[in-house]
Amino acid sequence: MQGIKSTVRIGLVTLLCIALAGCTARYRTHGYVPSEDELQQIVPGVDTRGTVEDLIGVPSTSGTLNESGFYYIESDVRHFAWKAPEVVDREVLAITFDSAGVVQNIERFGLEDGQVVPLARRITRSGDGDISFIRKLFGNIGGLNAADFLN
Repeated sequence: MQGIKSTVRIGLVTLLCIALAGCTARYRTHGYVPSEDELQQIVPGVDTRGTVEDLIGVPSTSGTLNESGFYYIESDVRHFAWKAPEVVDREVLAITFDSAGVVQNIERFGLEDGQVVPLARRITRSGDGDISFIRKLFGNIGGLNAADFLN
């Protein structure tokens, strides 16, 4: 009887350790930001978009308005048990260009510099109201006149 109790205790302790190990946080890094050594190679006023891509790589995203700049983004995300993933660190490197495509400025921003941008879901409604496609299709049958096609 004593041997069965100790086996059950060892089994329960093992299951408890496995369950606790499953609750450890995992961290993942998404994206890429060049190091300071790589950035030292870029000379504002001299380098262009092409040389920046050659030196530090293609950016995560670029400015869409007048091709204003390159943005390198790196985020550290914490995954813990059943909870939703949480961004614990984010770094954004912004390289801006002038109208000729020459490097104008290099800036770094952290998670503490950012603002949460709320996304709004907007739906564009048609002016037809609640008329369905089938109703529109059959609604035009009586409006056709053969004389309109002959002239």
